[in-house]
Amino acid sequence: MSGSGRLTTHVLDTTHGRPGAGIAVTLYRIDGERRERLTQTRTNADGRCDAPLLAGADLTPGVYELVFEAGDYFRACGLRMAEPAFLDTVPIRFGVANADQHYHVPLLVSPYSYSTYRGS
Repeated sequence: MSGSGRLTTHVLDTTHGRPGAGIAVTLYRIDGERRERLTQTRTNADGRCDAPLLAGADLTPGVYELVFEAGDYFRACGLRMAEPAFLDTVPIRFGVANADQHYHVPLLVSPYSYSTYRGS
């Protein structure tokens, strides 16, 4: 069934052991040297976006990039950070091979490290 996939994300703050609430997230589609902004949102109190970033016919095979404004989040939490911050914006570039599947791209983040994986 074509166009049944979706793209979602969530953020976990591993410094404080809680969801990353209020983090600005921007989604881009990458086409060679071209970077097209598709959407921008913020995570909710559960560290998730209120709706899929892309769904149905809007999700097509290709390369995408999620950019998380982690530095702004940690500053708002009251953490003292060096300037420039070691991690300010966190980009995650990934590929979508099958647009009929669910692509979940979580971010586990602290001021000095991050990790991601393809979730479910």
